[in-house]
Amino acid sequence: MKNIKLVTLCSLLLLSIPALSAEYTVKMLNSGVDGMMVFEPGYLSINKGDTVKFEATDKAHNSASARGLIPEGATPWMGRMSQDISVTFDTEGVYIYECTPHKMMAMVGVIKVGNPTNLADIKAKSMLYKKGFVMNPKRLDKYLSNVEG
Repeated sequence: MKNIKLVTLCSLLLLSIPALSAEYTVKMLNSGVDGMMVFEPGYLSINKGDTVKFEATDKAHNSASARGLIPEGATPWMGRMSQDISVTFDTEGVYIYECTPHKMMAMVGVIKVGNPTNLADIKAKSMLYKKGFVMNPKRLDKYLSNVEG
């Protein structure tokens, strides 16, 4: 009888694990609290296993991981123009993502998943990445300043 209770308890705990993951929404906007051509919110701190839905609130935007600016071993993504995309984050670290046609306008965002193990690497690599911005040059720095290492 004791073993049956233990097995039942373990089964219930295992079944509840997927329920612990959360889903967040990031809107792709022409204008928002941080100015023109933004993801809102531009910074998220989430847990490993959580999902982010990038919502094409305004058209002519997409969400794509920035090449070389995600944790080693993480799966990159490339959303289609004017389409929602959901991404589940299974690797801890800091991710930078962009709207492909509006990257030069610094339409970028930052997601911290669990422990920001790659923060120093991301900050170093972002120096070159930001040189492609023709406006909002401090936006990425602002978002990265939210990451606690």
